Amino acid sequence: MALLRVLAMALLMGATALAQQATRLREDASSGQAFGVGRTPTADEIKAWDISIGPTGEELPEGRGTVRDGAQLYRTKGCASCHGANAIDGKAPILKSKAPPSADVWSRGRILPLRAPHATTVWDYINRGMPLNREGTLTPDEVYALTAYLLFINDVIKEDEVLDATTLPKVKMPIGNDYASLPDWKPRTPRLKGYTAEVAPKQKQQ
Repeated sequence: MALLRVLAMALLMGATALAQQATRLREDASSGQAFGVGRTPTADEIKAWDISIGPTGEELPEGRGTVRDGAQLYRTKGCASCHGANAIDGKAPILKSKAPPSADVWSRGRILPLRAPHATTVWDYINRGMPLNREGTLTPDEVYALTAYLLFINDVIKEDEVLDATTLPKVKMPIGNDYASLPDWKPRTPRLKGYTAEVAPKQKQQ
C-alpha cells in the first residue's frame, strides 16, 4: 500500500509539473519565446535581411553608380575571373549577348540584363548574389555601378547615364512586356501543369 501511495504521489507531481510546463510554453509562445529558444529579432536585424527590391524600386537605398565605375569594379571585384574579361568568355554564364542589338530579345541568349523584366531585378540579383562566396559585401554604390555597366554593354543604357534610386526604375528593358506566359494555377493541381504546351512561342524556339 505504501508503494502505491508513493507511485500515486509521483504521478500527481509529474502531472502537475507537466501542466505548469505547458502553461509556461503557452505564455512563452505568446511573447515570442516559445520553448525558451531564441529571441524576437530587433528592427535593425529584420531590416538587414529585408533586401528584396521590387519593380518600382521604392526599396532601393541611397547611392549612385556610373558605367565607368562599373567597368573598373568588374575587374577589381573578380567578376572577370568567372564571367570573362569581356563578359562572354568565362566559365560562368555570359553577361553580354553575342547577338546584335537589332536581334529579337529572345534570340539574344539568357542574359540577365536583357531578359530581366525590370532594371531593378538586375540590381537585386547582384546585391544579394554576387560576388560568388562573398555575397552581400558590395556597397549600394558598387551595385549601382555594376548594374550600369552590365546594362551598358548590352546596349540598354548609354555610357554617360548615372543610375540611382530615381533613374534605375525608369530604365526601359529590352524585353518590354514580352514575358514568357505562365498557365493558370489552382490549389491542388500539379505545379506548372501544361506549362510546356502553353509557354510563349518565342521561348519554345530557344
